[in-house]
Amino acid sequence: MKTMRGLWLEDRKLSLRTDIPVPEPAAGEALLRVRLAGICGTDLEMVRGYVPFTGVLGHEFVAEVAATGVSDDSAWIGQRVVGEINLVCGECEQCAHGRSTHCERRTTLGIHACNGVFAEYVTLPVRNLHCVPPNVADEAAVYTEPLAAALEIPQQIQVHPEDRVLLIGAGRLGQLVTPVLMRTGCDLQVVARHPQQIALLEAQKIHVAKADDVPGHSMDIVVEATGSPAGFDLARRVVRPRGAIVLKSTYHGTIQADFSELVVQEITVIGSRCGPFEPALRLLANGSVDPRPITAARFRFDQGLEAFAAAGMPGTLKVLLEP
Repeated sequence: MKTMRGLWLEDRKLSLRTDIPVPEPAAGEALLRVRLAGICGTDLEMVRGYVPFTGVLGHEFVAEVAATGVSDDSAWIGQRVVGEINLVCGECEQCAHGRSTHCERRTTLGIHACNGVFAEYVTLPVRNLHCVPPNVADEAAVYTEPLAAALEIPQQIQVHPEDRVLLIGAGRLGQLVTPVLMRTGCDLQVVARHPQQIALLEAQKIHVAKADDVPGHSMDIVVEATGSPAGFDLARRVVRPRGAIVLKSTYHGTIQADFSELVVQEITVIGSRCGPFEPALRLLANGSVDPRPITAARFRFDQGLEAFAAAGMPGTLKVLLEP
């Protein structure tokens, strides 16, 4: 039996293992050789107990197809790919009505009942794969999944040029939400705290705001990307009556909120999760979005524990892992 290296989570303890069996692709699946992977906020929350999970973490990646389960899919071999993280049945009511990301029987790469990409190899259904354009480097392609998640926002709510929009949080995901919102032409402000985050925003001529300086009930749309109680409280304070709050982060635990205020002010609250891959790849290919400046550090899988420690430091942007 062939084995591989990978970062294994069990009982909320992360370890580097060298004895993980290399998975074999079933019919309709591909075996992927991971080229580069990214640590995101959800990965950090998984270690803290966001949801119970045992296995290989990770869901942001670019890889090469090493093998397929059936010869009919052999054209994929050698292709450089990224992949959608929800493994769905295609048969339940949610799938039948076009809501496959909420499949009733789904598993989720590196999050729920499915080994992730912080290992040398991973399997995914061929239908989850998207080819990476030749002009998109691995260092940019690895951001496809979170960029797609950012692109889900304008899929869920119309953002107009005259809208006043506040993004709370300029971390790993917030830095990708920023160019997506900029493309709408809206009046965008971003609340950021850390020097590196602020420097990247100012380089794009983005208005960086201090939380205390944003007037109450002044924003048409607020995107909350910190996953913190303080971020949600700020969103509630500054959104205008009949405005909208988009929750674009992983929340661990519960948050106390005055729902009577949300009702009286008629605030729309939108949860936002996975998004479309093909538009994300187009933005990367045509140079409209270049996420590479977000990368703070690269580590090898053998240094995975150090990588997680670095990614968990306040203000750290994207940490990448490579075999």
